[in-house]
This record gives sequence, C-alpha cells and structure tokens, in this order.
Amino acid sequence: MPTENDTHESVLVQPAPPLGRTARPRRLLMCAPRYFDVTYSINPWMAPEKPTDSALAMTQWKRLRDVYRELGHTVETIDPLPGLPDMVFSANGATVVDGRVFGARFRSVERTAEGPAYLSWFRNNGFSDVHWPDHINEGEGDYLLVGRNLLAGTGFRTDRRSHAEAQAFFGIPVISLTLVDPRFYHLDTALAVLSDDEVMYYPEAFSESSRKILQELFPEAILATEDDALVFGLNAFSDGQHVLISSSAVRLTGELEERGYEPIGLDLSELLKAGGGAKCCTLELRSC
Repeated sequence: MPTENDTHESVLVQPAPPLGRTARPRRLLMCAPRYFDVTYSINPWMAPEKPTDSALAMTQWKRLRDVYRELGHTVETIDPLPGLPDMVFSANGATVVDGRVFGARFRSVERTAEGPAYLSWFRNNGFSDVHWPDHINEGEGDYLLVGRNLLAGTGFRTDRRSHAEAQAFFGIPVISLTLVDPRFYHLDTALAVLSDDEVMYYPEAFSESSRKILQELFPEAILATEDDALVFGLNAFSDGQHVLISSSAVRLTGELEERGYEPIGLDLSELLKAGGGAKCCTLELRSC
C-alpha cells in the first residue's frame, strides 16, 4: 500500500518550467446547482442557519461553464437529482484516467447517493471500464493527476486504503498525502495542478511528512498564503495556460501571471458556502 514516503521511481523532480504556456482542450463533466442549498454541515464552511441564494449559485455556475466553452473546452452535464444539493460538485463524482472510471464512495450519508448516480451516468455515456470502489474515496476531491502520477489525499474524507485500490485499478503510481487542517478537507482545496509538472499548494494544510514529499516532487511550486487558501484560491482549474481561480485570490493571481499563466478570476462565493469552488464543480473526463 502506498505510504507518505512512497515517491516511486517513476516520479522525477522537474526543473523550473518555461514561461511559455499552451492550453490543451479538455472534456469536462459538470452538474447544474438546480437543488443547491446548505441544509446540513459536513465541513467547516457549511452553516445551515445562513441563507443561500439558489439563483445566484446558478448564475455563478453558468459563468464558470461558459468560460470553459469560450476557452474551447467541451462541457457535458449530468442531470442533478432532488435531495442531493452537493451534486453540483462533480469533481467528487469519480476519477477518470485513460478513459477508465474509478467511482466515488462518499463518507457522509448525506452524499451517499451521489456515487451511484455518477457511475450510472458514466455507464450510460460510453464508459465501459467502470469500477465501484471497495473503500471510501471522494473522487477528484482527493485524487489529482499530475503527469502520470496520481496525488491522493487522506485525513478527512478518503480512506487511505483507497489509494492502493486506485493504484491497482489505474496502473500508475499513487502518492499519499495527509491533510491536517479541517478547513481543507479535500486535496483539491489545498493543492491545484497547473501542468504536467507544476502545482500550487498551501503547505500548512499538510502533515510534516507530506510537506516534505511535496517539496521533493515540486521544488518550484507556487506556495499559497493562508489568505488565498481561505478564499479557495487553490480550488482552481488549469488547462495548461488558463487558470480559472477565485477572483479574491489576489496574491496567487499575481504569481500565476509571473509564471506565464493566464488567470481568469471568477466569483463563486455562493458555492463556497458549501465548501466548493471552480475545481469542485469540474470533473475532467480523460481519454486514452
């Protein structure tokens, strides 16, 4: 089973990337927030006593979807289901690598039905290699592909045993990282993939041993401040050139520009009430 000290022979420390950036068209799956609301609390961001604005959530989500399309990406949608207000966070629905689908199995009973719903969509849309997991994992919330290595979060949601299961299913190295700050309960709230060899992350969200792994793997990574992390600046999506990011993450935006990326600021403040941002709303459908 992978451990925090597993770095695998195939994982190479990369030199500082060049400033020139090239976008790669992506195929994405999204789910409209038709039933979005905060009626329970399963992370520190959720406060059911505070009102939500479903119309504003839809407007903000549509803007994110439209930006993807304007950038040349293909956006497919799954129909939301009543009673599943967090289904909008499609990144949690599965992990897809080389056209193979590793399903999600949620820790919280409030989200349990999302896993089968997403798996059904994949089976009905041409994905034949679909795996229902033995252990709890929350999709791309805790699994992030960097090149040909899968960074895997644990500590709050995804069971560490799932990491070995994912490695066996995909046949690529899985590198375990432990989250220690409950505000950053999923890996994609504490780390964003920018390219095949570059990431940005908030060090204090990780255990000491996990920080050492990240420092070794990504010595030129962009390090986020707490202020930018708390506005979900790291819950960002990159196509290799453009980075869709919280418009409130001012310092990260500047650092991305210095690295040659083109950040696009978005206001997803209504969805943040449930602990989600741009990446949470985006599941990449990676083909072979």
